[in-house]
Amino acid sequence: EVQLVESGGGLVQPGGSLRLSCAPSGFTFSHYAMTWVRQAPGKGLEWVSAINNGGTSRHYEDAVKGRFTISRDNAENTLYLQMNSLKAEDTAMYYCVKLLGPVADADFDSWGQGTQVTVSS
Repeated sequence: EVQLVESGGGLVQPGGSLRLSCAPSGFTFSHYAMTWVRQAPGKGLEWVSAINNGGTSRHYEDAVKGRFTISRDNAENTLYLQMNSLKAEDTAMYYCVKLLGPVADADFDSWGQGTQVTVSS
């Protein structure tokens, strides 16, 4: 059974940083691309960033380019999202999502339970 467990969310002031982690299990992590998706209160799902299976190809939504960095450690079976210069509009539930294949534009497959990020002074 595929499981994805996010951690690292919390309350941070504008301009601050957080690093989200996602711990996968139930599949061979290094074979699949991964993505982060967020949902702000009262809004729809928003794709944030994606990374291919080997970590050599990364993609970002325009709103987070230059501020967020997606990475993965296949030896440690962990996906990361480093978030810097956080803004109030980054407040959302952040989900780790396994994709159906090794490339970053594959379809969504399995979702984690999410970790809440709140940016507020």
